[in-house]
Amino acid sequence: MEEKRLPGRQAFFVACFHKQGANGQERKGYLLKKALTIAGSDCSGGAGIQADLKTFSAHGVFGMSVIVSVVAENTSRVIGIEDVSPDMIRQQIDAVFEDIQPDAVKVGMLSQPPCMEAVAEKLRQYRPKHVVIDPVMYAKNGCPLMDPGSVDRLIQTVLPLATLLTPNIPEAEKIAGCSIHSVAEMEDAARRIQAMGPKGVLVKGGHAQGDAVDVLFDGEHFHHYTAERIPTKNTHGTGCTYSSAIAANLALGLDMPAAVERAKAYVTMAIRHALAIGKGHGPTNHFYDVYVNGLTNGAEIE
Repeated sequence: MEEKRLPGRQAFFVACFHKQGANGQERKGYLLKKALTIAGSDCSGGAGIQADLKTFSAHGVFGMSVIVSVVAENTSRVIGIEDVSPDMIRQQIDAVFEDIQPDAVKVGMLSQPPCMEAVAEKLRQYRPKHVVIDPVMYAKNGCPLMDPGSVDRLIQTVLPLATLLTPNIPEAEKIAGCSIHSVAEMEDAARRIQAMGPKGVLVKGGHAQGDAVDVLFDGEHFHHYTAERIPTKNTHGTGCTYSSAIAANLALGLDMPAAVERAKAYVTMAIRHALAIGKGHGPTNHFYDVYVNGLTNGAEIE
């Protein structure tokens, strides 16, 4: 039967609520998936928790959040960062897992070792099936979001818990301790990082020249994902969006290579239709395809 494409808002309600009864109880076969983001808050809405939740929604996935840092930032600069206490981070994670089991977890900005240790402790306790970790080190404007002296602690405590680690080239260079100037060197870095504990490593080529080529090493095989490089400065939050899209697709039941492929297409679309707002690097357009075509292959993918 040919799939019927509905306007965005109507499709969202069909995907997420059509199989619920009048009292809100789930009916047999209801397939709404849930994803949790553990990251920093971007008050300007383009990156961090805000980008993650928009991305989950654009995939028909119910989003939840644990805020580890409050970041005063916009499209041009980072003004200040205030970390949430480790105890409150733990309590937020407990609040989610004791009530709503996530189908996937995305971890973003972890600025200091106490934040890393709190998150790692709870991931070891609850052992979610899918954990996508984006080792955020710098904002789009170059401002540091992680204490440079904390990289070793990140490697020791957080990286081994990742189903998939998604560093960009500068982050991969820092973690792997090597320079990257080619796809072959991206593969070498991915292999080195995978040996540190993650099941898979995706080295993103957004900081390279030419087409945007990403390299996935799943522990056995390399997979390359290539997309046209879009000439725009409006790429605020692309790393957050990409990693949370992968988490959403893992939650929806795709395997790792397929989840990355679909997430790559999604983030490319969001960059192609990026929003020229703000005085610096504007945000991507998380809902462009939903607004134009409706929500398809989301909550009903399995």
